[in-house]
Amino acid sequence: MLGCARSLCWEDNMRTASRSWTGAAGWLLLLVLPLAAPARAGEGGKVYDKIDVFAQVLHAVRSSYVDQVSAEELIYGAIRGMLRTLDPHSSFMTPKQYRSMQEDTEGHFGGVGIELEARDGGLVVVSPIDDTPAARAGIEAGDRLVKIDGKSTEEMDTAQAARLIRGVPGTKVVLTMDRAGFEKPRDFILIRQRIRLNPVNGFMPLPGYAVIRIRAFQERTERYMMETLKKLTKQAGGKLRGVVLDLRNNPGGLLDQAIRVADRFIADGLLLETRGRARIMQKTYAHRRGTEPHYPMVCLVNGGSASAAEIVAGALQDHGRAVIMGTRSFGKGSVQKVIDLRDGSGLKLTIARYYTPAHRSIQEEGIVPDVMVPAEEPADQAEVRITREIDLRGHLKRDQPSSAERRLLDAIRDYQLRTALSTLRVWEKFSGQGADAGAGKK
Repeated sequence: MLGCARSLCWEDNMRTASRSWTGAAGWLLLLVLPLAAPARAGEGGKVYDKIDVFAQVLHAVRSSYVDQVSAEELIYGAIRGMLRTLDPHSSFMTPKQYRSMQEDTEGHFGGVGIELEARDGGLVVVSPIDDTPAARAGIEAGDRLVKIDGKSTEEMDTAQAARLIRGVPGTKVVLTMDRAGFEKPRDFILIRQRIRLNPVNGFMPLPGYAVIRIRAFQERTERYMMETLKKLTKQAGGKLRGVVLDLRNNPGGLLDQAIRVADRFIADGLLLETRGRARIMQKTYAHRRGTEPHYPMVCLVNGGSASAAEIVAGALQDHGRAVIMGTRSFGKGSVQKVIDLRDGSGLKLTIARYYTPAHRSIQEEGIVPDVMVPAEEPADQAEVRITREIDLRGHLKRDQPSSAERRLLDAIRDYQLRTALSTLRVWEKFSGQGADAGAGKK
């Protein structure tokens, strides 16, 4: 069930403890022994017939191929080939890859700090993680990963690429990236480090205005967010004037944490619905208890905001709880289930599409902001902003000096964040809305 399932991995996954799948050894036994299925009627019979064909191929390769190949390698390769006929998010993980994915979820691993997505026959960067080797080197969301240490990624899935990128902290890895505007792919030489992700950080750039940055939805993300909000509320004297929820370059993560975060800002109503193969809908609703006060709120997104981040932004947008600002989000609207296999490997399988409270599918479309704000301030707007009365020769002096708050705002170099904070200030001024208005019951 979506409402109670615990999800795994960087994408919106629902974990299951299912042990009904056979491991590689079980598959081998099944395939090399004569199949004695009873009545092979209809579709089921056709499946058994094809498994017979597979068993013949497997036997031929093992007995006659020019080089010796392990049974595990053959079986794992066959499973990967089967899943490649599905969507890019369904994949098979060896025991080592599965353990690596679990480290991701727990928030620490050795690597360079990028989230990859299989798209259009290649591997694309969803987002670099803040303050990691990839981000510091200038790798951007949308970059196409061409090579890893000179090895082409053309036939790789995301799990295989992640295995090559990760390694002992302090060692070097060369990522070859292509990007619109590059004459040819460029090499980025990175030094691996221990990636310890603090999924939430917050600060108060202006008195009473909090910025909550969620980097990814990991274990305890909602708890960390609430601790940060509590600290900033205390810093503001017990009442916030507005909040910016920054989900830019957030590649997603644990579904249950995304739901918990959205639930903190929405008092009632639908948060999310999913539809699977049989069109059976799972609906998740908000709870009034513990809802944050109804202060003015802006949610920032961009092309690196994916999956779980889009769930939160979509819920806030459909409920009118926050103004969504920035650029169009990534557009991943599917739910994956992670199945434990007997030999320690894992199967990640797409089982449903998710929809926002207004029944919108985000798949391929993404979240379109209410207010489109580019990452960089347009040159013409920058010119308007800096050419003001104060810049004119012989201008009249004002009676009072410029406000400290205005100076603090002008000092923010992040154009999207500066625009979000300006919007909150105007919102508060014209609506007279305080943190107590519409507060949920504690």
